[in-house]
Amino acid sequence: MSGQDEFAWIARLRGLTRGEPAALNLMDDAAVLPSRPGFDLVITKDAMVEGVHFLEGEAGDVVARRLLRTNLSDLAAKAAEPFGYALMTAFPASKDAAWREAFATGLEADGAAYGLVLLGGDTVSTPGPVAVSATVFGWVPAGKAVLRAGARAGDQLLVAGCIGDGLLGLKAARGDVADPAGRLAAHYRLPEPRLDLRDALRARAHACADVSDGLLADALHIAEASGLGVHIALERLPLSAEAGAWLAGEADPCAARLALATGGDDYALVIAASGPIAGAVAVGGFSAEQGVRVTFNGAPVELAALGFRH
Repeated sequence: MSGQDEFAWIARLRGLTRGEPAALNLMDDAAVLPSRPGFDLVITKDAMVEGVHFLEGEAGDVVARRLLRTNLSDLAAKAAEPFGYALMTAFPASKDAAWREAFATGLEADGAAYGLVLLGGDTVSTPGPVAVSATVFGWVPAGKAVLRAGARAGDQLLVAGCIGDGLLGLKAARGDVADPAGRLAAHYRLPEPRLDLRDALRARAHACADVSDGLLADALHIAEASGLGVHIALERLPLSAEAGAWLAGEADPCAARLALATGGDDYALVIAASGPIAGAVAVGGFSAEQGVRVTFNGAPVELAALGFRH
């Protein structure tokens, strides 16, 4: 690994356990997680590959923080409290010691910010692009995890966060969209998981998912898991000021809104609830009629795709 072997890399990461006993000081080949009476353990896993899930040549700290945050968004959707993670890194020789140190620094920063400790994992080398993965663990009071299944006919479809900033952020990071303040590119690189909604979700949500594949796709995930259909009104999409400015310059507002609703990487939360939730906007609803139905100002919209697919 370009001057640093596997064991030196593990030694560098050892401090990220922050003394958590379950990590066994990264001296073993496993972690031993304690039970927590009255709580369920929520487990999620995301992987990222350079050039697919983040830009080629991205800074190491950004890659690390993006990895943790996309996983934390899944915990946010389950109304879970972050606990720890297991890490896999596959680095090519082209990622030198400075890049790997930046990666570790990024893990350190967001681990501290979000209360995550490193529990273990694996490190390998690869001739190909960077590949990293995290398995993240969180606690939720027993029986209180908010799942995709659980929406009820008549529920509102709520969105907490902005739709379309992921798509526009990627374009901005590539230099294809004007981004004077750099906020769109920053959102793409470092999304903010909506862990602040944990209490509200536990109290009032029937189902929830994070918007990673695109609003339409992730709303349909909830509908299908719940045995329902979903309607989405494109004119109701919650948009950032930057997305609104971009939309104003588009000749076809319906097609532009549809692009924002299918672009993915927003890491907003899409929620099924019978009433309002502070900070969330109603964009549609769930019914017994199967499938997804999209309208714009009351007129049906024809769909070619619902969101991102590998």
